[in-house]
Amino acid sequence: MKFDDLINSFVPHTLLRGGIIQTIVGSQFPGKSMTPTGRVTHIIDLEKNSKSISYEITAKDKTKPAVLLAHGMGGCSESGYIKRIAGKLWSQGYGVFMVNHRGSGAGMGLSSRLWNGGSSDDLSEMVNFILKKYPRLILIGFSLSGNILLKYLGEGRFIPSGVVGALSVNPPIDLRLASQTLSTSPSCWLFNKYYMKLIKNQIRVLKKNFPSCVEQSIDFSTIWNFDVSYTAPIGGYENVDDYYDKCSGKKFLNNIKTPTAILCSIDDPFVPPKIFQDLSRAVTIYQPKGGGHMGYVSAKQTPFGDYRWMDYAIINWVQEICEKVSSHWS
Repeated sequence: MKFDDLINSFVPHTLLRGGIIQTIVGSQFPGKSMTPTGRVTHIIDLEKNSKSISYEITAKDKTKPAVLLAHGMGGCSESGYIKRIAGKLWSQGYGVFMVNHRGSGAGMGLSSRLWNGGSSDDLSEMVNFILKKYPRLILIGFSLSGNILLKYLGEGRFIPSGVVGALSVNPPIDLRLASQTLSTSPSCWLFNKYYMKLIKNQIRVLKKNFPSCVEQSIDFSTIWNFDVSYTAPIGGYENVDDYYDKCSGKKFLNNIKTPTAILCSIDDPFVPPKIFQDLSRAVTIYQPKGGGHMGYVSAKQTPFGDYRWMDYAIINWVQEICEKVSSHWS
């Protein structure tokens, strides 16, 4: 099925109608994942006192581009959606890189600060590392990584020709709006609590290994307060508004040249559909009528035997990109 048709075909599960419940199920029920063979560990140097751990699932079909999967806030390479999609991509022959941002996953405690919504320099290092092993690469960023991906593509840096396509899934391209919503909306208090619990654990490990790099006055009550007390100052920004202004993906959309797609449901509780404006010709926005924030649990079973429509849609999109790449390179 073509990706355009697939977007219009999504119907949420009968018991899971609404963005909030879709988001909860998507984040709290990881689902089953395949167990690929040939997983290789890579240590990527980002800068002094900062390393990232990434896992490569070796390609079964070397003619296909590799796929980079970047997790969302508080997540890691072992997040349920990353493992599910990585396994399905591998089953179709693709090599997959499950990256961990600095301070996340297996890289917890290996960096003197955590990543944030503007960490495009780190993404660039990861991309360059992978392109030394694979000539062509597809980039997929989820949630906050989706914002970083759009920033990376549109901020004016050199994008290697080996990057043949990019997909940003439910990206909070207005960081200020997303932070305000998560921190103040009564319907989002549970998500704020969940994300802050994950981040607090990352800070705990960071503080153990780099005690001088963590101030005692970090406010973990909300994402907004955490960004005020930690993200902005540790990242070198003047204040939280400076961080949000400089790193929100929406300001970079019109400059993107790489073939790029954005997948974001119209009922995402953190990312309102109206913010996707001023897209360049290289960027296509797909907005299913339901799915929440990276939930997309469908009423119908997918060809993979589950109800994870997001996974199936992503695999379809990757395959369409590969067909275009193959025709271009042939």
